[in-house]
Amino acid sequence: MRVALFVTCFNDALYPRTGQAVVRLLERLGHTVEFPLAQTCCGQMHVNTGYYREAVPLARRWVEVFDRYDAVVSPSPSCVGTVRESYPRIAERVRDQALVRSAVAVAPRVHELSEFLVDVLGVEDVGAYFPHRVTYHPTCHSLRGLHVGDRPYRLLRAVKGLTLTPLPVEEECCGFGGTFAMKNAEVSVAMGADKARHARDTGAEVLCALDNSCLTHVGGLLSRQRSGMRVLHLAEILATEEGGRA
Repeated sequence: MRVALFVTCFNDALYPRTGQAVVRLLERLGHTVEFPLAQTCCGQMHVNTGYYREAVPLARRWVEVFDRYDAVVSPSPSCVGTVRESYPRIAERVRDQALVRSAVAVAPRVHELSEFLVDVLGVEDVGAYFPHRVTYHPTCHSLRGLHVGDRPYRLLRAVKGLTLTPLPVEEECCGFGGTFAMKNAEVSVAMGADKARHARDTGAEVLCALDNSCLTHVGGLLSRQRSGMRVLHLAEILATEEGGRA
């Protein structure tokens, strides 16, 4: 099976360790991961703000780069949702039937990390070791868009040494929402402050999620509050072995 890493712009620019963790994890499970150097932005921001025509060239480019792979894995539910759900929709909107066909064809091969591990590889215990108290925030795209359900919880519960603590009001949005955080800053910060408070109330050492964008938002608030709580992507926890650091 030819597996490609779709790292996403946000991770590539700000959180390269997350992409590296995905590769390290999948290689530990016996898979070779390719990183297509030609990959660019998937166009999520364009789609989310209504610039469908501007997003179409990015969608065409993305499909062209990744169509050759049996599986495409990404540590970003929001970008996976863009490819799987938005590409066919915007292609229909601009009446590009060739893009509709190619987008529909590639969609089943694009997976968020926890989906790929649990559904495709059939693995829950990935051999990770992380002796810390962790709480998990289900991001909106993972929860409401991809419906990843309990997959991340099952993976975390299988990590040796990890104590998983429930996050109060976990299904509430953290307030990031991409451009929403910039256009509606006061509301965004208020929502993020609620999420940060709930995270602190768990007594956990680490707040975990599937999207680094949300972790950036809440993590910034936790840092300003000098909470001492770290934020980590699920991939970085799962890639940690005994004797290693995350």
